Amino acid sequence: MIVEQQYIELFSQTEAMICKHSAEVLNAPRATAFADFERIGFPTRKMEKYKYTDVSKYFEPDFGLNLNRLPIPVNPYEVFKCDVPNMSTALYFVVNDAFYNKALPKVHLPEGVIFGSLKEVAEQHPDLVKKYYGKLADTSKDGVTAFNTTFAQDGVIFYVPKNVIVEKPVQLVNILRADVNFMVNRRVLIILEDGAQARLLICDHAMDNVNFLATQVIEVFAGENTVFDMYELEETHTSTVRISNLYVKQEADSNVLLNGMTLHNGTTRNTTEVLLAGEGAEINLCGMAIADKNQHVDNHTSIDHAVPNCTSNELFKYVLDDQSVGAFAGLVLVRPDAQHTNSQQTNRNLCATRDARMYTQPQLEIYADDVKCSHGATVGQLDENALFYMRSRGIDEKEARLLLMFAFVNEVIDTIRMDVLKDRLHLLVEKRFRGELNRCQGCAICK
Repeated sequence: MIVEQQYIELFSQTEAMICKHSAEVLNAPRATAFADFERIGFPTRKMEKYKYTDVSKYFEPDFGLNLNRLPIPVNPYEVFKCDVPNMSTALYFVVNDAFYNKALPKVHLPEGVIFGSLKEVAEQHPDLVKKYYGKLADTSKDGVTAFNTTFAQDGVIFYVPKNVIVEKPVQLVNILRADVNFMVNRRVLIILEDGAQARLLICDHAMDNVNFLATQVIEVFAGENTVFDMYELEETHTSTVRISNLYVKQEADSNVLLNGMTLHNGTTRNTTEVLLAGEGAEINLCGMAIADKNQHVDNHTSIDHAVPNCTSNELFKYVLDDQSVGAFAGLVLVRPDAQHTNSQQTNRNLCATRDARMYTQPQLEIYADDVKCSHGATVGQLDENALFYMRSRGIDEKEARLLLMFAFVNEVIDTIRMDVLKDRLHLLVEKRFRGELNRCQGCAICK
């Protein structure tokens, strides 16, 4: 527990400060989370769930934390110019781990919809936040979740009342900004009541070339007959470590699409746990990673079919170059009463060099007898026959490889249910394969 001790001492010394700059609802589970963290500590590779990523070592350096909530000198509305062309969004920002409320978009969300600071909404509507906050993110089972719950002071809440449809997509941009090596602990709470519909795009960016460590816990509650799309796009830099835990609970006849795309990073560990708790629920869980140099991308997923007549479709694809490392572990659990389950899990991986490494572990646990389930994983290199065919048609080798890699990941991009975002991702992925750093014209963040 050597790594943990510095944080145990830090919390013991600053607990009053942390609570002072947060809300009572967020403070309530803090003591229990801290006790869980003291007991279980950070995950290490000795744990089956984390055997491909030694999370503990990334907490060893001395990081700065803004526990006193000092203002960060940046106006993201002035420096961020990466709006997806032709996609009119309601654009919001989180600077490090604080919701930016000094300026807000001039957009009118439907009546009753809340998108804002988790801390402020918890003070204004404590009963609403108390009903959901921490109910999916079990601090007794995961050290990162316990750590995040212990130190998180703010974040974002997205609440859509019953039968309300949010036509305009909502875009949330997480900006990392610091002059020294820095840690942030973000929290996101998403609640869609019965019959609600919404779409959310979350983008991660880093402004400064220092070492960042970001922990993130997202809880999603999808009520009956809801439709919810959430897209996560990571475009940071090689000195960034991101550890994200996403928990989703779906009620009857809900339809959820989750698509996480890592285009540029340092080390990324994403955990996604989905509970299909109501009959007729459907989850489409997708992911894509493009990595080179010494980048590391690890996705660990779990889909729990707890009731009958639910559907899950899972698709993850990786393209690994240079000495990069990828990992995927996906569990689909079909419980004894979950008859008529329909589940498909696919993981396809492309290693562009002999030094790239991919670890894949698809898993099915089926305890019902009337189900339709399949899973598969492949790891390989570019098709030499296809490469030869393209070169024989006058396409040079570099361009031919780029086209084949682009076609390989295109299946994941095509799951996006917003055409303008799909077009934008096609462009970003092409630029990524060409070695460009996704710099947008006029955007200070991407320079």
